[in-house]
Amino acid sequence: MKQTYNRTLIACYTGYVVQAVVNNFAPLLFLTFQNTYNISMSRITLLITANFIIQLITDCLSAGFIDRIGYRASLMIAHAASAAGLICLPLLPGLMPDPFIGLLIAVGIYAIGGGLLEVMVSPVVEALPTKNKEKTMSMLHSFYCWGHVGVVLISTIFFTFFGVNNWKIMAVLWALIPLYNFFVFRKVPLCPLIEEGEEGMSSSELIQKPAFWILMIVMVCAGASEQSVSQWASTFAEQGLGVSKTIGDLAGPMFFAVCMGGSRLLYGLYGERLNLKKAMILSGVLCVFAYGMISLSPAPALSLLGCGICGFSVGIMWPGAFSIGASVLKGGGTAMFAFFALAGDLGCSGGPTYVGMISEHAGGSLKMGIQWAVIFPLLLMTGVILIRTRRES
Repeated sequence: MKQTYNRTLIACYTGYVVQAVVNNFAPLLFLTFQNTYNISMSRITLLITANFIIQLITDCLSAGFIDRIGYRASLMIAHAASAAGLICLPLLPGLMPDPFIGLLIAVGIYAIGGGLLEVMVSPVVEALPTKNKEKTMSMLHSFYCWGHVGVVLISTIFFTFFGVNNWKIMAVLWALIPLYNFFVFRKVPLCPLIEEGEEGMSSSELIQKPAFWILMIVMVCAGASEQSVSQWASTFAEQGLGVSKTIGDLAGPMFFAVCMGGSRLLYGLYGERLNLKKAMILSGVLCVFAYGMISLSPAPALSLLGCGICGFSVGIMWPGAFSIGASVLKGGGTAMFAFFALAGDLGCSGGPTYVGMISEHAGGSLKMGIQWAVIFPLLLMTGVILIRTRRES
């Protein structure tokens, strides 16, 4: 791959770090927002919901306007919105009569950026002239994990040395990353997703393909398999190690993210030696084992270890589904990646909700909720097997 395209690839890696920042920085400050601005926990929860809903809406609408204005302009808008939202996060609450409205507007701005990045970065990388696209896609998605780890670790270190009261400075510092990448994407070369002479599928053509619907289910299950455990990792850490909430956040979600990123990194380095579809099925088997370890182990520390194994097992599910879709649905274009991002986000939201509902009916037993969530990796494996059968028959 030419050196110029290496710059494009690095910019895309940085784009996933930006998405990790916009999704994971504000949650570190929810207690601070509650105490500083006297905001109720129900309104704090609304910030999470708004971020998710706006990203979903962006996923739905993006396919139409990205192709009209082009990928370069869309990528620049995504980074500009991400930077603007992070800068507005410390500024707007003090300028609004109700600080919560200021926070909500800031979250809404960077959620647009995060949603656009989720839809665009993967197809940009898919279009680059790389030798092994599955490896490159897995490496790309590992940067979201490393970005997540970096946000938690660097922010925690900053707050330890300079105090959480200086979070506004940290927000502006994080905004420098999307601001820098905004200027990078002004110049780096981009490749067309649909090659010259080829005709891409329309949305109506895409939804008529049985493989498309199978892969949509696979994407939902990939997101659900990941987040069904990730959202509860902090709780398992606190219970298993008997530590504070802060240490629990580091030991739980960071442990999960490191294991997931490690899985993607390993596949990114050595993926050419593996069959992607077989690796996806084996990942599903390992995920089922991890769910059993979490839900059936009598020792809380083993449940925490199960969280890490789960993180490793789900690592290649999301990028793997993207790569399979790109190879099976040739010419799927922007619409395909937008639909896949939408399905993945639905899984990320629906998985934890499903676990929470089962847990509530089981008398508050999170382990019972995780046990019933085994349906997600099982459905994912079934979908991948069906795709293999259709391609190989």
